[in-house]
Amino acid sequence: MKKIVFTGGGTAGHVSPNIALIQKLRSLYPADELEISYIGGKAGIEKEMLQPENIAYYGISCGKLRRYRSLKNLTDPFRVLAGFFQALRLLRRSRPDLLFSKGGFVAVPPVLAAFFCRIPIIIHESDYSPGLATKISAKVANRICLTFEDTLRCFPASKAVWTGTPIRRQLHAGRPAAGYALTGFTPEKPVVLVMGGSQGSRAINQALLAALPELTKELQIIHLAGKGNAAAMPQDLPGYVCYDFLAGELADVLAITDFVISRAGSNAIFEFLSLKKPMLLIPLPLSASRGDQLL
Repeated sequence: MKKIVFTGGGTAGHVSPNIALIQKLRSLYPADELEISYIGGKAGIEKEMLQPENIAYYGISCGKLRRYRSLKNLTDPFRVLAGFFQALRLLRRSRPDLLFSKGGFVAVPPVLAAFFCRIPIIIHESDYSPGLATKISAKVANRICLTFEDTLRCFPASKAVWTGTPIRRQLHAGRPAAGYALTGFTPEKPVVLVMGGSQGSRAINQALLAALPELTKELQIIHLAGKGNAAAMPQDLPGYVCYDFLAGELADVLAITDFVISRAGSNAIFEFLSLKKPMLLIPLPLSASRGDQLL
């Protein structure tokens, strides 16, 4: 029996490659030879995204590692510490053969706990430049997998390997008929998918809202506004549908999408590339990020 624990979360980009790997592993090993579990945040997007995979999910406390001033910087270190001990207890109980981390602030406590338990650790960095969570995890990881070849320069040659990024196979199994049924759209007009990442983008949402009357004259718009944001957008505008976030239905929506407008998250870019979807990318500005999307 092979036991593998996955971790990573905070945004969809830190979860979807894990789902791709979980599905691939399940295709390679019989069910009685593979035990997969997941350590994520107690209320993170990863919990919702993993429900269809039917694997054991353990939520722990986690705190964000911020580079900017915030009162939460005073309390989040204690959440990280609590998450470490919670992950430590879980790993000591399950004794997995391997921990695989997709990164994000959620992953730091499980990675450090795995190192403390002498469990082999593989991490994956999607971005062109490594984030703080990856820099911390890389110090104790056995292998560091990278999406971009250029990023090899940031890590020891003995640890780093250029792998690309895992893509969920179900994205290529979308059904146009299901996409049209979900949205109420027709094949007569082009379909544009607009999204600002799993957390949404206020700037993109506001710009789209102002442009909708003109855009919907010739286009059909599918808008993924981010968690909790769809309620503030129009609900009955012909040629426009809005959702907070799509999980299982995303493949069907992409099957009818002609063009994508999106933030420049690395995983999203490669998923769209794999589907050959033309895209307009709007990177996070330096005021809101370390600049990895711009790179």
